[in-house]
Amino acid sequence: MKRFKHILLSIVSLSVLALTPACGDNGGGGEEGDKGLVSVGTPVAEALGTSTATLKSSVTISGNPKYDRIGFCYATAPAPAVGAAMSVNAAVNAGYAVADLTGLEPATTYYARAFVTGTSEGIIYSSEYQFTTGQITVDEQLANYEAPAYPDDYRTLADWSKRDQWNLANVHDPSVVKADDGYYYMYQTDASFGNAHTAGGHFHGRRSKDLVNWEYLGGTMPQLPGWVIPKLNEIRGAMGLDAVNPAVADFGYWAPVVRKVRSGLYRMYYSIVVPGTLNGANTWGERAFIGLMENSDPANNSGWVDKGYVITNASDRGLNFNVRPDDWGNCYYRFNAIDPSYVITPAGEHWLIYGSWHSGIAAVKLDAETGMPDINVAPWGTEADIEPYGKLIYTRGLGNRWQGSEGPEVVYRNGYYYLFLAYDGLDVPYNTRVLRSVNVDGPYEDMYGTRGDMGGDAYPIVTHPYKFAGSHGWVGISHCAVFDDGQDNWYYASQGRLPNIAGDNWAPNANMLGHVRAIRWTKEGWPLAMPERYGAVPQVPITEEEIAGVWEHIDLSYKYGEQRSSTSMTLAADHSITSGPWKGAKWSYDAESQILTANGVELYLMRECDWERNPRTHTIVYAGLGNRKTYWGKKSK
Repeated sequence: MKRFKHILLSIVSLSVLALTPACGDNGGGGEEGDKGLVSVGTPVAEALGTSTATLKSSVTISGNPKYDRIGFCYATAPAPAVGAAMSVNAAVNAGYAVADLTGLEPATTYYARAFVTGTSEGIIYSSEYQFTTGQITVDEQLANYEAPAYPDDYRTLADWSKRDQWNLANVHDPSVVKADDGYYYMYQTDASFGNAHTAGGHFHGRRSKDLVNWEYLGGTMPQLPGWVIPKLNEIRGAMGLDAVNPAVADFGYWAPVVRKVRSGLYRMYYSIVVPGTLNGANTWGERAFIGLMENSDPANNSGWVDKGYVITNASDRGLNFNVRPDDWGNCYYRFNAIDPSYVITPAGEHWLIYGSWHSGIAAVKLDAETGMPDINVAPWGTEADIEPYGKLIYTRGLGNRWQGSEGPEVVYRNGYYYLFLAYDGLDVPYNTRVLRSVNVDGPYEDMYGTRGDMGGDAYPIVTHPYKFAGSHGWVGISHCAVFDDGQDNWYYASQGRLPNIAGDNWAPNANMLGHVRAIRWTKEGWPLAMPERYGAVPQVPITEEEIAGVWEHIDLSYKYGEQRSSTSMTLAADHSITSGPWKGAKWSYDAESQILTANGVELYLMRECDWERNPRTHTIVYAGLGNRKTYWGKKSK
């Protein structure tokens, strides 16, 4: 990476912060009654590049002041603040705090302040410093691009002894949150190729600064929480059933969701699935639980503290255990307590969205301080009796309790709550749908007005099994996390599975590789996940001259369990389409919005990595919506 010498144009001032410590141990040490002083200077850029900067600030620590950490916060707007801007911790040595900033945009002005947190006066900031990253030409940006090198078939890296090389290998049902330290933290269901994860606890985590290179962190929960079996037997006793003591190894640890509540507080809701049956042979399966853990800093992977039971399966069959276990359409449970999603509204309300397969998806309000719902009734009875367990916000079909939908993810953007759902079996058919509402508890509607609580399939399709030319493609792409970087750049993360290959007996479908995709939003506000996985390609403006050529076009129309394959399509320089499924139609291009209109369909463009090409490199991709159809494509020539 080329670096440019930075010329300082202003006199650096020094801020002197006098801190009076509270009692007890702290980041700066100290004993009861001690006082101390911390002096931090306005930061300067010791080194500056096109996407990196090294900030340095003088620091003097005398005595034993109380503080947690020293670092730098930075943003493209003035007055950056911890929690509302990007931040990094600084290494303090020989009177200076130093930190490297990465992932910066070229030719962009940033504002930075040094900070000290955990003082008796709260967060204290230095004076503000302004710097501008260097410029590089369009040709240089793309010429310098290096595509991700990690393998799609990761079997040689799958075992526990090679976990430091996993990157996005062995990812299933991910949840992603961006933390105060600038890292994206990812957590997941307990699943891996060959069950390699079982050596390391539960709800495994990893982190990344660039969404491409991920550091494996290990399990966040060392063992089954102590409340689970007692709570199970408390419920069973109230139902008139005998106590049980299932083997700890047989419990399932599924689909956590992690959110930042505020600076210094992160919550993880997780699913614990109980083995066994409700009342012996030929009865419905046992229940699941959703629990809660909290952490002040996800960088401390062992710092997750369990807060206990949140909610369980609710049944409107009362104590009628006579529902056959194979009577899927008449399931015993109304709501299944798995697959939590957690959303905080702009008004400060906290909501848990959960459920799957059993009847549909429910929304229940939480207490903001505790993260717990106010439910004081048994998880069985009539539909009215179990009303506190949540309001139905989505069902794939009224009158059939076996939904073929799960994995709700709810996020808020620009006045809408978006409900993403996983459809069908997770091995091959898995695909993603989305609805939206102006209210967190609905009604949710798809882009054609279908109400989620009234039954019916939702459109648009966000992901679906697919295959570009020259590759095996991907299946099982769903149960997603949807998240942003704080600057309205949004991403979709899920697992992807390699399809079963004829004549090969190594079960590639058990390969669960983490996929991250950039999202573009249509003019009408619907999300489009890009067809190629995110590879941190520089988003250099796409010119009209680059549009002409050969593209691989995929009609991503729904087909259960079938990969949708690409077809070659040629866009000629004279704005005609000369081959492929839209042959004879015209195309035009709006360079300002980067929207290609072909055959009357608006296709939203981005630069992305061409994962199928050898060697991998950058290309241009598109995604667009038609009449109940989603279209994906990439330029191949």
